[in-house]
Amino acid sequence: MKNLRIPENYRPLLDLKQTEMAIKEIKDFFQLSMSSELRLRRVTAPLFVRKGTGINDDLDGVERPVSFPVKGIGNAEVEVVQSLAKWKRLALADYGIEPGYGIYTDMNAIRPDEELDNIHSIYVDQWDWEKTILEDDRKIEYLRKVVRQIYETMKRTEFFVYEMHPDIRPVLPDKIRFIHSQDLLEMYPGADPEEREYRITEEYGAVFVIGIGSELSDGRPHDLRAPDYDDWSSPSVDGRIGLNGDI
Repeated sequence: MKNLRIPENYRPLLDLKQTEMAIKEIKDFFQLSMSSELRLRRVTAPLFVRKGTGINDDLDGVERPVSFPVKGIGNAEVEVVQSLAKWKRLALADYGIEPGYGIYTDMNAIRPDEELDNIHSIYVDQWDWEKTILEDDRKIEYLRKVVRQIYETMKRTEFFVYEMHPDIRPVLPDKIRFIHSQDLLEMYPGADPEEREYRITEEYGAVFVIGIGSELSDGRPHDLRAPDYDDWSSPSVDGRIGLNGDI
């Protein structure tokens, strides 16, 4: 795999058995902490959905989902999910989740067009969550609040790992920094988006990039986002658009 990078003289701190045990410990601790912090209820997610229903996530609009016919429903085509972004919002309504509360699930998906590297695979195993909010919550202050809650959960998990495995020492700073993708472009005008993220994270340790998906001053977005559900148009920092972002 050409994009796989292994540092020279790399030696893992845990062996294979310890690593599997640590993964289980982290998943158990993090999901309990996260669900408590954000007031989320666990639900079971689908592995596939009917083709043509609009429920599957098209990601950037060009990725091909894995599909197959199902004999029991007249050979109708179903698609393996690529993400649950749309399904989660339907689930909020189906479960009647009130504002201030939400759902989370452990999602499994297949993304055959994924660019493979150290942290990306065609097989996806990740948490997905969604929360019901009020119209008045669609503002930058609420976004910052939720990001800080998630970051505190990450820090607690980091300390838990350190308690269980002292060789893995905490590295996260006390606070997470916020920066708009346009400001990031202006700070590092000669760098591509991935390099900008690396450089700002090297400086601050933990960063949330706001405004991902909308066009920047160089005519390009910081990164691609699905055009049919992500929030690119609400007022954000200094009147710029886009509440979408990444830690």
